[in-house]
Amino acid sequence: MSDRFSKNAWRKRLFKRAELVKTIFSPGDYPPPMTAEFAFAGRSNVGKSTLLNALLGVKLAHVSGTPGKTASINFYKVDNRFFFVDLPGYGFARRSRTELERWRQLVEDYFVRRGGIATPVVLIDVRHSLQKADMMMLDYLRARELAFITVLTKRDKLSGNQFSKMLSYHEKQARSLGAFGVFPVSAVSGRGIQELRKGLEMIARSYSADKR
Repeated sequence: MSDRFSKNAWRKRLFKRAELVKTIFSPGDYPPPMTAEFAFAGRSNVGKSTLLNALLGVKLAHVSGTPGKTASINFYKVDNRFFFVDLPGYGFARRSRTELERWRQLVEDYFVRRGGIATPVVLIDVRHSLQKADMMMLDYLRARELAFITVLTKRDKLSGNQFSKMLSYHEKQARSLGAFGVFPVSAVSGRGIQELRKGLEMIARSYSADKR
């Protein structure tokens, strides 16, 4: 897509209907699977809830000012065809060891049970190099042989030259770690949102085709 874009084009809803259908605080009790499933993961305060709201075109995911606030797995049904799954944020130190262990078990159980149908969508703050928590998540996905895509958030926070430099870095890292797609976005300006929506739609359609 050209850098020239309509300021409001991205606000047009690509998905017609979205609703929160399940919130899980402990392993198990997942909703029946649909055609496809996208599991959004990322460090606390990476902008996950804001991105989900931008993608869906409606404010369903709660945006908290407190990093590490999301302690559940939330399932959003999209167009009655697939799920967007909001996983707890990782890498936030101001939580007890018990809480962190519970969150780890929750996320690990999700990928064990749903890994066969889920496409992980890993959010990375484009302004920073990969952090230890990012690498732990990416290494875990690679060890489980789960194909994932990377979404680079907060691109509006960098100037053109800074963005180009960090994009090149993250694309190189993504290739080395096995990501099959890299999408730089800004949930504030909307840049990259339509491309990501269409990319997810293509993946969902490929799942549908495989089941025919």
